[in-house]
Amino acid sequence: MYSLAAVNPLVEMSMGARAAAQDSVNVSLSLAAPPGVIPDPSAQVTLFQTAIKSSRDGVAFQTNVPDAFVAPLQQARSSGVPLIAVDAPPPPSTGVSTFIGNSNFEIGQQLIGDLLNQIPAGATGQVVIGTPLPGFPVLDQRITGMLQLLKQERPGVQVVGPFDSKVAPPDNLAAWAAQIEKYPNALAYLGSTDNDAVSIAAFERQSGRRLLVGAADIEDDALRAVKEGLVHTLVSPEHWLKGYLAVRLLAEHAQSGRALPDGWWNPGTLVVDAANVDEIIARQRDNGSRAEWFASRVGKQLANPAQYVKPLSAAT
Repeated sequence: MYSLAAVNPLVEMSMGARAAAQDSVNVSLSLAAPPGVIPDPSAQVTLFQTAIKSSRDGVAFQTNVPDAFVAPLQQARSSGVPLIAVDAPPPPSTGVSTFIGNSNFEIGQQLIGDLLNQIPAGATGQVVIGTPLPGFPVLDQRITGMLQLLKQERPGVQVVGPFDSKVAPPDNLAAWAAQIEKYPNALAYLGSTDNDAVSIAAFERQSGRRLLVGAADIEDDALRAVKEGLVHTLVSPEHWLKGYLAVRLLAEHAQSGRALPDGWWNPGTLVVDAANVDEIIARQRDNGSRAEWFASRVGKQLANPAQYVKPLSAAT
């Protein structure tokens, strides 16, 4: 179960889940998500409650409203349904002890690290940062990582924002256009999601200007923008891999009794820029190309879980 049906990162997770089910023997996978792009806590909880009744061998869940899941998760735990939280840590009071997710703080740091060569040491200009969901922990952690490394490595830079770049694509484009017009000479324009990258690239095409742009996630349009030189850096949370690992671990637990890992399984991230964008565009062609590209990484992680699992309290 995941929180939104029409959001690219969550579609990636579902594709990874399908691939894991196909790679497993006698596994039946059900996917469920509310429609749209705006979080609906009650719809998510309803789908989860249905899932724990129909999928007694295990449920992997991704939610962007974890506080709404405290009682449902406690109910699922008390009824013995194996659970894995994906993408966002489970609320501590629920007793869910397995979480598969990348470090979003690390994403922010990697984004700045890949851009530092483009921002001169001693620079004193502005860097504009936007996020479409202010207050959403996953995206806030990315911004915290950006701000920490930027302040450390380029202390003279003035940060503008983070401002609300809006969720809906037309609103996101309008918000970024307004910020770029207001700060036309900024050193860089950074977003917490690939929607931000897509909007800034659209502005560049329309205006003929070239800006230093970075963001997280790898929607197809954002990858094309890297290929065109309109976006310098994307950092992928590797959502496909998270979805794959969650379903594969639940399947092995149900079929062979393999214990679910106790703690935070961090499968890692990937920096995408001009050096590897062609490879990643090819990887993202379809689910088969994704599965082929990730095969060795999946095998390595499943064979060496201790290298990837830390205490839940360490999740960032």
